[in-house]
Amino acid sequence: MREIENVFKLPFVKTTMSYQDTEAFAKKISNYFEKGDCIAFFGEMGAGKTAFVRGLADGLGVRGEVSSPTFAIVNEYVGPVPLIHFDMYRVLGEDDLVTTNFFEYLNGNNIVAIEWSENIIDFLPSDFIKVNIKKLGENTRQIEICRGFE
Repeated sequence: MREIENVFKLPFVKTTMSYQDTEAFAKKISNYFEKGDCIAFFGEMGAGKTAFVRGLADGLGVRGEVSSPTFAIVNEYVGPVPLIHFDMYRVLGEDDLVTTNFFEYLNGNNIVAIEWSENIIDFLPSDFIKVNIKKLGENTRQIEICRGFE
């Protein structure tokens, strides 16, 4: 399916001890993601979804500030592989997805990273990569990477 599955036995679980550790882990594995990947993040507020995307962007060669697109809903980052970063916290359904051009971004020319994916679960592509981040403590996170609907 994807290069990441050739390197890691999925599901793959990693524990990080800080925000910086989460970013560093995402940066380290960023080269295993490829154009066409849709990465759906699940986790409560403050779990580290944006930290993971920042590390991913850094590893993909994106320059400039990466921030959560909470109000914009989508941020586009230019790099060798374009990174499209969604925050679906306020998205209520298919009409909202259409206005953000969500479906057009799933064209295989980008890596799409989606925070609050649980809000659009019915519209995710069948082959999405799930990243579930759980708070284990104030700074400790458990990051599980698996195939979408497993």
